[in-house]
Amino acid sequence: MHELKDIEKGIVRTDILKNKNRIDGRGLADVRPIMCEVGILPRVHGSALFTRGETQAIVTTTLGTSDDEQRIESLEGLQRERFMLHYNFPPFSVGETGRIGTGRREIGHGKLAWRAIKSSLPSKESFPYTFRIVSEITESNGSSSMATVCGSSLALMDAGVPIKEPVAGIAMGLIKEGDDFSVLSDILGDEDHLGDMDFKVAGTKDGITSLQMDIKITGITFEIMEQALKQAKDGRIHILEEMNKALAKSRNDVGKHTPKMEKITVDKKDIATVIGKGGATIREIVEKSGAKVDVNDEGVVTVAAPDEDSRNKAMQMIKDLTAKAELNKIYNGKVMKIMEFGAFVNFLGKQDGLVHISELANKRVAKVTDVVKEGDEVKVKVIGFDRGKVKLSIKQASI
Repeated sequence: MHELKDIEKGIVRTDILKNKNRIDGRGLADVRPIMCEVGILPRVHGSALFTRGETQAIVTTTLGTSDDEQRIESLEGLQRERFMLHYNFPPFSVGETGRIGTGRREIGHGKLAWRAIKSSLPSKESFPYTFRIVSEITESNGSSSMATVCGSSLALMDAGVPIKEPVAGIAMGLIKEGDDFSVLSDILGDEDHLGDMDFKVAGTKDGITSLQMDIKITGITFEIMEQALKQAKDGRIHILEEMNKALAKSRNDVGKHTPKMEKITVDKKDIATVIGKGGATIREIVEKSGAKVDVNDEGVVTVAAPDEDSRNKAMQMIKDLTAKAELNKIYNGKVMKIMEFGAFVNFLGKQDGLVHISELANKRVAKVTDVVKEGDEVKVKVIGFDRGKVKLSIKQASI
C-alpha cells in the first residue's frame, strides 16, 4: 500500500511539474467553477450558499444587540467581542462517519476566516449590532476555510451589514523538486496532501486581510512567494467577480426579521431620568414598547426592538423624557395640581410648569376650577422661564 501511495505521488507531482497537467485537467492558475446564492434561508437575518468545485459552505449571519456580545475573561480582565465566527466541519462533508464536534482544526479555520472578515466590518458607532456568523461545510475538496470567507462576506451583505468591501479567499499550492516548481491556484484536497504547501490568502480587491501557510519543505524562495501572491491576487479578483454576480454590495436595510436598532445620545444629566429610581422608568419603557433599552455612562441610549413600531415607541418615550421645553412651543399636558393663583401642568413626561390664573382663558377667571380641574388633558404654550421654572399658557395655546 505504501509503495502504491509513493507511485501515485510521483505521477501526480511529475505531471504537474513537467506537463503542467493537474489532477482535474485545470491549468495551474485556473479556479474551479463557482456558484453563489444569497437569501436561501428566508427566516434568518442573512444567508449565502457558496460552492467552488466540490467545496460548499452554507453561511448564516445573525445580528444581535450588545447583550449578545461574547464576554471573555482573561488575565487582562473582562473583554467583550461583538464579532463571532463559528466554523463547523462535519465528517459527512468528506464522506466519512464520526462524531460532530469542535476541535483545534475547526477553531483554527474559524479564526482565519474571522481575521479575514473583521477589517471590513462597520464600526459599532455607525452600525451598533453584534455579529455572529456560522459556516456549515456540507461538502469539502480543498479549502473550506476560504469558502467560509466568501460565504461570510455574502451572508453579511445579504443581512444588510454595510461592510467596507467584499472579501474572498483562495488556497494556493506548490510542487517543488530541486529548482523546478509549480504554483497551483485553488488546490484540491489531493493536491494539498501530495504537494509541498497550502498557502491561504484572503482579502478584498485592494489588499490582503489574512494569510496562513502550511509548508512541508524546509523553505521557499522569494520567487516562489512572489509568484504565489500574484496568482492568489488574480484568483481572488476572479472569485470576487463571481460573487458580485449574486450580490455586489450590501442591501440597503436589514431584513424584516432582524431586530431594529437605533441610537440616541442624551445629556449625561438625563441618564438618571431615563433609568429612573431603581430602574423603574427604563423598565416601564421596555414593558410598554416591547423593546430592549441599554444606556451607557456616556449617555448613549441603544434601542433594539422586534419591529419598527416597537422601536419608534421606545424612542419617542425616551425623547419625551429628555426633551427640554422650548419657548413659544405648544405641548400636550395634564393638570396635576390646582392652586388659588393657577394650575400646575405636567408635560414632556417629566416637566412641570405653572399656568397663572390670568393665562387660563380669554376672559377674567374668578376661580381656577371654573376652567380646569385635576386630571384634565390640556394644550399649553411655553411663554417664558423664571429662575428655572417654566411659565405656561392655556389661553395662548388656543389662539
